Amino acid sequence: MVENAQTKRPAPRRERPGMKAYGIATGSEGLMDWAWADEQLSKARNYWIASTRADGRPHVAPVWGVWLDGALYFSSARSSVKGRNLAKRPDVMVHLESGDDVVIFDGRAVEVNDRALLRRIASIYWPKYGMAVQEPDPNGVWYAVAPRTALGWLEKDFPNTPTRWVFEDGEQ
Repeated sequence: MVENAQTKRPAPRRERPGMKAYGIATGSEGLMDWAWADEQLSKARNYWIASTRADGRPHVAPVWGVWLDGALYFSSARSSVKGRNLAKRPDVMVHLESGDDVVIFDGRAVEVNDRALLRRIASIYWPKYGMAVQEPDPNGVWYAVAPRTALGWLEKDFPNTPTRWVFEDGEQ
């Protein structure tokens, strides 16, 4: 299996998503490379995080974040709805803003406490947003979310480009 040069994580398997009702192409022609999704995730300004409340209701909120080494890093106040949700149910969906150049992935939010990693995040966060990362932040927490599975497509060529990426440790 080919490795992703950035993360040393094995490159994801590409396949067609189960979207037959939408008339998508069959076979491998038109499947997109993970490098395209990686670029979209790197250059995105806002990331939508979908979490689940304790009573099962969904919660969605945009966050600023940094795509680094194959994972999304973002922060939240522990007392926020998102922070409380992630403390109890860390499984999330992440979606970029565009409905034309689509990237959606699922993963598990894991707290980040490594100071060296937080400094790397801060070195990208400042130029991207013009805001410093507080370290340590007693009221906040940083999370990392690496994709287990992801979906992507280009709206302008929808029938041909829908791609599902499954990481080695992902779910089917």
